[in-house]
Amino acid sequence: MPSTRKIINDPVYGFITLDHPLILQIISHPVYQRLRNIHQMAFAHLVYPGAVHSRLHHSLGAYHLMCSALNELKSKGTEITDEEELSAKIAILLHDIGHGPFSHALENELIRGISHEAVSILIMKVLNEEFKGQLQMAIDVFTNNYPKHFLHQLISGQLDVDRMDYLTRDSFFTGVAEGVIGYDRILKMLTVHEGNLMVEEKGIYSIEKFLVSRRLMYWQVYLHKTVLSAEMMLVKIIRRAKELISKKMPAKAVSDALNFFLQNQNDSTPIEEHLDTFCQLDDHDVMATIKNWSRHPDKILSVLCRSLVNRNLLKVKLQAEAFDPVWVAEKKKEAASSLNLSLEDTDYFVFTGVASNTTYDPGDERINVLFKDGTIKDISEVDNALIQRNLSSTIKKHYICYLRN
Repeated sequence: MPSTRKIINDPVYGFITLDHPLILQIISHPVYQRLRNIHQMAFAHLVYPGAVHSRLHHSLGAYHLMCSALNELKSKGTEITDEEELSAKIAILLHDIGHGPFSHALENELIRGISHEAVSILIMKVLNEEFKGQLQMAIDVFTNNYPKHFLHQLISGQLDVDRMDYLTRDSFFTGVAEGVIGYDRILKMLTVHEGNLMVEEKGIYSIEKFLVSRRLMYWQVYLHKTVLSAEMMLVKIIRRAKELISKKMPAKAVSDALNFFLQNQNDSTPIEEHLDTFCQLDDHDVMATIKNWSRHPDKILSVLCRSLVNRNLLKVKLQAEAFDPVWVAEKKKEAASSLNLSLEDTDYFVFTGVASNTTYDPGDERINVLFKDGTIKDISEVDNALIQRNLSSTIKKHYICYLRN
């Protein structure tokens, strides 16, 4: 008789218990195990060497927090059936199943016009057929088509367990203390009122700290200029390979799966028909291919690939206003001279863009605070609020990547 209980030792939370046969079947499935080979933070390990944790780590951590959140809500009298509990756990386990290699960095580059959330739903539907309909309620919760809205809010909202885990886990593996949040305190303060997830009055300061930590992690880690440089170089590499292929020049990937998506970039067939091929892709396909391309006869592709492999990254500057076009043109001339390229081709080595982050957007998914007297206020409207309306505006920083002298 196969075991119906597994204990996983997680460096962040300690022991995580998996105690349902269906959950054990799901985590043993090849499409789930693929997450082991996709970095949670793409190229952040080039700045923070410890940041080598995977999407699988994060998925299990979010599952653990979901278990704690559901137990807390049930202890406060919220009615959650066994089937609803199982479905919420499955939904959070599979919430990132649709990520491709290097996650957000390559989203819309290998496969255009479809988000990882949409791919996640497609994969969940395939698994649902395989498991004879047992995932239907999980899909309904994930897509917000289940009557108990708070279950969806735990998966996707301003206070979801997804964010709670990635902030906790990413700060742990990077060593960036500014990202540390009191996730256990936040979970204790969660409550359901009129069908919606809210925070008890006592949890106001923990929520404010959570939002500030998220803001700091974005600028210090996720949008760190060196991480930005590496991820943009990866994008430029894929675009150059696609350009060569479109001109009938060879740029073969090391795996059949990656080669398929590079060679069929103009294929209008829906992704549903290529889902099996997509589920064979992970970070290894991309990095092994880049190592091969570092010896490619095309100078642009080989220089970009060698530079990324050797961490000889493009220099980056960030500032509040757009860069002076004259200065950008000067950097392009320098790159053209240094690499003996045409000015047009220097677009691969000198380019500008905008990085942005919003601390708290009440128009997105509000964080409501439930006071003892029954009144409800948005976190930005409580007395002496640290998170105020002016923080709902998006902060933008202009960046330029250019060749080092």
